[in-house]
Amino acid sequence: MSENVSENKVDGLTEFKSWATLTLAAVFVFGFAVGGLLLPDSEVSSAERRPLAQMPELSIKTVLNGQFMGDFDAYSLDQFPLRDDFRGIKAAVAAALGRQDNNGIYAAGEHLAALEYPYDAESVRYAAGRMQYVYRQYLAAGGGKVYLSIVPDKGYFLAGESGRPALDYQALAADMQEGLPFAEYIDIFGELTAADYYYTDAHWRQENLLPVAEKLAEGLGVKLSAEYECREAEQPFYGVYAGQYALPHGADTLRWLTNEQLAAMTVYDYESQGYLPVYDESKLDGDDSYEMYLGGPKSLLVLENPAAESDRELIVFRDSFGSSLVPLLAEAYAKITLVDIRYVSPAFLGSFMQFDGQDVLFLYSTGVLNNSITIK
Repeated sequence: MSENVSENKVDGLTEFKSWATLTLAAVFVFGFAVGGLLLPDSEVSSAERRPLAQMPELSIKTVLNGQFMGDFDAYSLDQFPLRDDFRGIKAAVAAALGRQDNNGIYAAGEHLAALEYPYDAESVRYAAGRMQYVYRQYLAAGGGKVYLSIVPDKGYFLAGESGRPALDYQALAADMQEGLPFAEYIDIFGELTAADYYYTDAHWRQENLLPVAEKLAEGLGVKLSAEYECREAEQPFYGVYAGQYALPHGADTLRWLTNEQLAAMTVYDYESQGYLPVYDESKLDGDDSYEMYLGGPKSLLVLENPAAESDRELIVFRDSFGSSLVPLLAEAYAKITLVDIRYVSPAFLGSFMQFDGQDVLFLYSTGVLNNSITIK
């Protein structure tokens, strides 16, 4: 009799635990489903610096061809309640299990860096091909000198030493030089170390770039002699890797080099058809403080230096690394035109620019060259 009572108690406790587990799971799933329906959708992730998927169009066509369900899966993942908190939990578990990276981002000492691997020779050939098009279409007949320089990503300094796979940087540089035989190569790899990059971002620190600017100026055949005052942002700077890594990390400090000559320069933005300061300090309160350099991502800018001692002009085909570097070259030129062919097709450049013998510098980072689908 006592054995039957004991067995009944065990069975009852087991049944209660099963029902409790099922109830908690149902409440969890139902609660998050209701939360997802009631909470407004977010357009962007400020942590990851990317747009979030939105509710897809529901139609017979999109249901039958499977597009709706595929897009809805992406939408539900991007708009999941407490998404960033769960990303942090996932990252902590991954770190505890000894994973080499989280969301493609790894820590090496104080630095966060992106895994940039493997080397994509086809991507580099495509990038070189787009630059060849620019040369044939606009530069070949102009008689100006053409130069190439490549900005290494942080993985050049961190990946191998931390046991992560690394790009074949020598092959990348060699393939770009082979693809642009009309350009004189200026090697700046030796002017940089990991300390010249932000801990939480892909970009380099402008206050450390004077040796790079001097090396480029030497290759371009100009002289730099300006002195600068270094200013510092009051706001902490959390770069793009801080959000993507999803684990706590200390902030960087953003600094910039300025002087009276730079303050007197004008920057014309063809997108807004208006003028910008060289350093737009209003961007320091935005999602990406690095955009304070020349206003951030821009397709076509013209920087004019009224105090220039010559009438030399420079055209720089560049990515975002050029935003913080070009101001350090500005003293040597009366006019610098910055072109980002990720945002404007090279086929349209003749409608906005004149090519008549200016110096031309192709300045691109390894990250863009190895993922050149962004280039038009």
